[in-house]
Amino acid sequence: MISILLLVGIGVAVFVGFNIGGSSTGVAFGPAVGSRLVSKNGAAALFTLFALVGGWTYGREVVKTMGGDIVPSSQFTLGASVAVLFFVGLALLISNLFGVPASTSMTAVGAIAGMGLASHTLDWGVMGGIVSWWLVAPVVAFWVCAVIGRYLYPYLDAWFALDQSDSELLTVDRTGPVPVPRPAPGTTSKEVFWSAVVLAISCYMAFSAGASNVANAVAPLVGGGTVTADQGVLLAAAAIGLGAFTIARRTLDTIGNDLTDLPLLASLIVASVSATIITVLSRLGIPASLAVSATMCIVGLGWGRATRTTTIADAASAAYRGEESATLTTGALAADSPEAIDADGTPDGGDVPESDVPRIGDEDPADFTSQELFDPSATGRVVMLWILTPSLSAAASYVLFSLFPIYGG
Repeated sequence: MISILLLVGIGVAVFVGFNIGGSSTGVAFGPAVGSRLVSKNGAAALFTLFALVGGWTYGREVVKTMGGDIVPSSQFTLGASVAVLFFVGLALLISNLFGVPASTSMTAVGAIAGMGLASHTLDWGVMGGIVSWWLVAPVVAFWVCAVIGRYLYPYLDAWFALDQSDSELLTVDRTGPVPVPRPAPGTTSKEVFWSAVVLAISCYMAFSAGASNVANAVAPLVGGGTVTADQGVLLAAAAIGLGAFTIARRTLDTIGNDLTDLPLLASLIVASVSATIITVLSRLGIPASLAVSATMCIVGLGWGRATRTTTIADAASAAYRGEESATLTTGALAADSPEAIDADGTPDGGDVPESDVPRIGDEDPADFTSQELFDPSATGRVVMLWILTPSLSAAASYVLFSLFPIYGG
């Protein structure tokens, strides 16, 4: 007979997975849906599929870490598993109330660490390794995107420049025995190529989300033997898919509007770099935050792009004199690329020669006139909650398990 506590545990796991699907689908497929490459239902189906693949492959390593390496798996009784998952669900609630993408991975690790402290079974070596990567990953994300923003972004912007046709991208040729998709009239080969790139990166983001987030929903249940690893991954993927097909529909419309108004190219760079970082960490069994890495990618990309207004020598000289050398704005990312000019003096709308991209130090900061990349107070609130939520989770978990030692022996 199935116990009520087991049903509660599965219900909480489904709730966590449901919310992960609702928030992560928009992050992964917002650009693809916004550019009409795929419908919302198509995005939900692709996200579910690739999240399942990510969870079934690399996600198992994160489940293993969270379900038996931070503390021994014997500590995860059904009651303890439900308590840990409750803290993860609470983090999602706080995230929604404050409008901040709090890390469920960090909160879940905090709850498990609190239980380990209360039971004196915390593996400090494993925990130290996880925290070290939490510090390193955002720094790597920032500097990789800063280098791209300073040295590559204008050239990528010129090469990527694309006027999307108003008609559908593809049509279906039904003249043969098997329907075959073909480029629609007016669709250029460049448009097809970059559309495929956008869709591929969206699927890659879904894979990364599944690899890092499946453990957040089911690791305690798998660690305690309540469900097997296969059952846990399937349960989490089903819950994530449920969220993708339901509450994700709104996030697909609004993704990116609250943080910054990123151009499509910037979004793809942020997605590629952050997803790669999280995929590598997942392969190593490190639970890490995709939201944290993505945000640091955005800040790094904008900062690097803005610093093109000055050379390193000029920046060093300005720093020595105590002067400001660069202004950080979203205009640094959204500023129009230089256009090729026809003989009559009008833009021809064609590709931009690389020679027309201004060199570092030649760009005018006055060209970057749009709003700031991030509001300092909003950024402070985000960073504070990234630190606060796992800390509160660990403290509350420690108090709970100290008062009620429902963990295993």
